[in-house]
Amino acid sequence: MIIDLTGYHAVVGGATRGLGLAIAQQLAESGASITLLARNQAKLEKARDSLAAGAGQKHDFLEVDFLEFDTFRDHTTSFFENKKVDILVNNTNGPQAGTVEQKSTEAYQEAFDLLFKTYHHLSHLLLEGMKERGFGRILNVASVSVKEPMPNLVLSNSIRSAVVSWAKSLAQAAAPYGVTVNSILTGAFDTERIRELTEYQVQGSDKSLEELMEARKAAIPAARFGKPEEYGYLLTFLASPQAAYITGASIPIDGGASRGL
Repeated sequence: MIIDLTGYHAVVGGATRGLGLAIAQQLAESGASITLLARNQAKLEKARDSLAAGAGQKHDFLEVDFLEFDTFRDHTTSFFENKKVDILVNNTNGPQAGTVEQKSTEAYQEAFDLLFKTYHHLSHLLLEGMKERGFGRILNVASVSVKEPMPNLVLSNSIRSAVVSWAKSLAQAAAPYGVTVNSILTGAFDTERIRELTEYQVQGSDKSLEELMEARKAAIPAARFGKPEEYGYLLTFLASPQAAYITGASIPIDGGASRGL
């Protein structure tokens, strides 16, 4: 199967590093034009320059801070007015790690603004155009923690669960118009984020960062972290016309680490 996204326009959040960048690069390899979203212009320029650019492709970026929702809403609404977008990858930096005892009500509100309100705003901003054209793909980067909550990721556990539930409802409403909505339940990948989360675990532990990283790998049946490009392969398929009958799904990609059904 050859996936050809020539002529499609994709928007990818959190696209200057890690999984977001890998998704953007793979979509571009398949022919899509990409608009990158992140908060650092220099990193956005570097990420844009890393994308494959063939005939007809035009890559762009929007500097925007997902943590400042009101500004994020205003800038994205203005930027995407009258722009054709076929594929939306909802992705942001993750909320701070921490346990249920450590997080305040205010922290949950900040995580809700970051993870839920940004996803909701972009999806509904771009959905009407997708419906009018009879094609659209909304892909939500979530986490396996929505099924198996992690003690030190209580904000992510809680808010990403809400995202997945909302996405299921959105999928049902959008399906008659040729628009699919799916959530990706992300496991451990070889990115800066997994190292940052493991560094948090070092606090109060008698183990080193390297020991904890190896323990993480050992808990995965595949005995390794995922490669970012492998994540990009899955998202690119789900973004393609070939995935038209897959919607409302929550798809784990975790090397077999999830133990639940």
